[in-house]
Amino acid sequence: MSPDVATALDLPFPSPGGSIELFLDLYTGAQPLIPARAFMLAPNGRSPHTPPGLDLLPVTGKCLKGPALRQYISDVRHALVSAIDPAQINVLHLHHLAFGATPALIQALPTHPRIALVHGTDLLFAETHRDQLELLQQSSRAADAIVVPTGAMADRLLRLAPKTNPRKIEKIPWGIPDHLLASPPPRADHRHTARLRLLYAGRLTAEKGVETLLRALPLTSAVELSIAAPPAQFRTLVPLLRHLGVRARYLGWLRRPQLWKAFADHDLLVMPSTTLEAMGLVALEAQACGLPVLYQPIPGLNESLAASGMATDFTNPSALAQDLNRLHTTPGLIPALQAAGQANAARYPLSATAAALTNLGDQLS
Repeated sequence: MSPDVATALDLPFPSPGGSIELFLDLYTGAQPLIPARAFMLAPNGRSPHTPPGLDLLPVTGKCLKGPALRQYISDVRHALVSAIDPAQINVLHLHHLAFGATPALIQALPTHPRIALVHGTDLLFAETHRDQLELLQQSSRAADAIVVPTGAMADRLLRLAPKTNPRKIEKIPWGIPDHLLASPPPRADHRHTARLRLLYAGRLTAEKGVETLLRALPLTSAVELSIAAPPAQFRTLVPLLRHLGVRARYLGWLRRPQLWKAFADHDLLVMPSTTLEAMGLVALEAQACGLPVLYQPIPGLNESLAASGMATDFTNPSALAQDLNRLHTTPGLIPALQAAGQANAARYPLSATAAALTNLGDQLS
């Protein structure tokens, strides 16, 4: 199939994060759900093996503010102009309202309809960087439609860009691969284990709340913790682990199939995020694999998970310890959460996300 969509993430391939996985799930592979010219940045050093349908832009100098940001956007625009045949494109998918790829793609293809897809990092960076806030506000005005996965994302966007026309905002939940919903990995039998096997999976940036989790764990002896995270980020965490006397099994930064198998070998996914999650795709993938989720009820998660997971207060160590002990000792509680989680995950097939985005594009074209 010929490309219909042009889209770009100005992150080097491969980079960690749910936004990247969603991007690759939608636009790449032998039979992509949405045929597209999809771009990421080329990493430094040796060229990586990329999935079919993904092209890499040889642009460096990504930054967040000032004249260097304007130069970077110009460089990305020139690279996109050289790579894209406008006649093959019907609509732009602008992943992130901030950063550099969105303004560059708008400048490269200025007459095409534009669908902006809002992610959590756009909003978080716009809150702390003036130039990123200006980009977010400009992109919101320029978009013909703005897609958010949860109502919380729309609320946060409108606080940051209050002149945005609310009628342009469309709620389309992100999705997880249909094949995972249809055939999750078999679960290991942990009914007779002495401790609750916790898994943290994701980046270790401050808003993810891992430090809060670690400070609470010494209050309970009924758990053991595994961490799947980028290596460099885990190395920065090691001194805190030692200081707190917390033992954690490091699993590495796992590819998706490996992560799904890790889900099947644990009792509980912990999500201590402190501020905002766009939707929490890792939690939905865990639920699809029969792994219950213990989470901080922040905007985004409290909508996508609600009662299908177990909400707790990671900032209150004694309350967290009490909830973990209850999960470990209450007969039937974990199986009930498993069933609720699998039913919740089934509501979010990736094919539905792709179909809704395609339908929206058809309306704009």
